[in-house]
Amino acid sequence: MAATGLTNNLPQAEAQAKVPRIDFHVHLGVYTYHHEWVTEWMKIAHPVGYEEYIERYNDPGAFEELLTSEGVDYACVLTELSHITTGVCTNEQVRDFCHGRPRLIPFCDVNPNIYTRPGEQLRRFVEDEGFRGVKLYPTYQQYYLNDPKIYPIYRAAEDLGIPVLIHTGSSIFRGARLKYGDPLHLDDVAVDFPYLKLIMAHSGRGFWYDRAFFLSRIHENVYMEVSGLPPTKLLDYFPDLGRNVDKVIYGSDWPGNPWIGSNMTKIAELPLPPGGADKILGGNAAKILGLTLN
Repeated sequence: MAATGLTNNLPQAEAQAKVPRIDFHVHLGVYTYHHEWVTEWMKIAHPVGYEEYIERYNDPGAFEELLTSEGVDYACVLTELSHITTGVCTNEQVRDFCHGRPRLIPFCDVNPNIYTRPGEQLRRFVEDEGFRGVKLYPTYQQYYLNDPKIYPIYRAAEDLGIPVLIHTGSSIFRGARLKYGDPLHLDDVAVDFPYLKLIMAHSGRGFWYDRAFFLSRIHENVYMEVSGLPPTKLLDYFPDLGRNVDKVIYGSDWPGNPWIGSNMTKIAELPLPPGGADKILGGNAAKILGLTLN
């Protein structure tokens, strides 16, 4: 009989050990608008057929087929309301793209410069519209992560039991201000909200790899996420990565980085402790999101 699920033909022990592959950092290819400098940067990864590529995968069914071909079981799809620096992909776009598709996990954006009561807005997005996490863009939207005006977002996220994914580190896009990307500001947040899962996208890319690593080691609720980082460089950036496999999460930053499957393979080939790659490529994210393979 043909297999009807991802683990049906596996021995029971192996099926129980199956770890889902999760991409924690995916953007939509088609935004309401991208600034031209973002579009030009995206085309570097797609030197031929960029418009056709993003238009094809603007269909959620086609995007799920892409995930399958890349060996990915789930993907977190991110809203972005960064009017000055990159562009706008609305919460409504992400909500509709993910609707009725359990493999696609929507993350909202509650830009504190737009919403006067961001905590209340986040509660509405989660309780009424089905968002499963929130993404913050401090370098693009220009605020410090420990600014009191952001605390209502953290408080709501902790109450709702959803993760907060946060851009940390550098950015090449015009208008970005790198001082807001210092992960050290998360130290206050981690102390003040000890039950809130805080995930550092890009792991302090460029300036602050050491800070991101250290924060994830000393705070039980702080995690590293490695989107935008070459897998073959991870042990250069984090020489003790093997000691921290319980606190590291994979993300691609698709479509700017379209090599999802090949990057996962490269991480799986790193000299990590037994089971370490599985934790990075999905196990840790699955625990945070409450996901399993059927």
